[in-house]
Amino acid sequence: MTFEHRIPAAMTTHAWKVAVVGAGGTGSALLPNLARLHHAMLELGHPGGIDCTVYDDDTVSETNVGRQGFYPVDVGQHKATLIVNRLNNLMGTRWEARTRRIGSGDRLVCDLVIGCVDTRAARKGILGAMQRGTGGYYLDCGNESDSGQVILGQVRGKAAVRLPHVGDLFPDLLDPKGDKADTAPSCSMADALQKQSLVINQAIAVQAYNLLWTLFRTGTLQYHGAFVNLTTGRTSAMPIDPAAWERFSYKPGAAKAKANRKPQSV
Repeated sequence: MTFEHRIPAAMTTHAWKVAVVGAGGTGSALLPNLARLHHAMLELGHPGGIDCTVYDDDTVSETNVGRQGFYPVDVGQHKATLIVNRLNNLMGTRWEARTRRIGSGDRLVCDLVIGCVDTRAARKGILGAMQRGTGGYYLDCGNESDSGQVILGQVRGKAAVRLPHVGDLFPDLLDPKGDKADTAPSCSMADALQKQSLVINQAIAVQAYNLLWTLFRTGTLQYHGAFVNLTTGRTSAMPIDPAAWERFSYKPGAAKAKANRKPQSV
């Protein structure tokens, strides 16, 4: 049996209010695609495209150059400001940058929040800010060295009818206790590349891009996530199917059960 999700009608009548949290590896790969999606939406008759705000308090380091969407001249400058200004100049957007993190007192008032963060604590903070705000879609983009996941879910609504978000399916990914103890930055790009594939952030960003493009272009989705493994060369879709969700940890209308499979955590 095939299940289908339909885009809320309101998102076809006004600009999508989008927040991207994290402008590092995956964020800097996804944001140019998001600007392309904005342009395509306008060309195809959408009334507003995408109105985006980017949150990141980090600055560009030398080890980011070549691995993320930054250049030697960018070192020392704020990632969010750099990439937003660059896209505004190139694409004519009027997006905004916020050089800070999402905190415990924040309220996110958005149609869609895209999380490109590298800790469980940050992911939990995003979902908390959405709960305090207006809910909406949460698109989680997470990866480890050569694998990761993209999952689109909804933060509010009845469990029986909404898309489960990453925290519904994998509760462990909201537990800050699971964050890695070794969070020290790499001393060089070579050191960083020993820890993480040069390709994984782009691979995750493409899956997120395609999911949003499909949602806009068709107004529907038959899957709402994907698991990527560069070692095996496989990408597996997550279907919109309550039976499939139960194999993870989410049972619509019931209490959460323990997850029997984990995606990559960051």
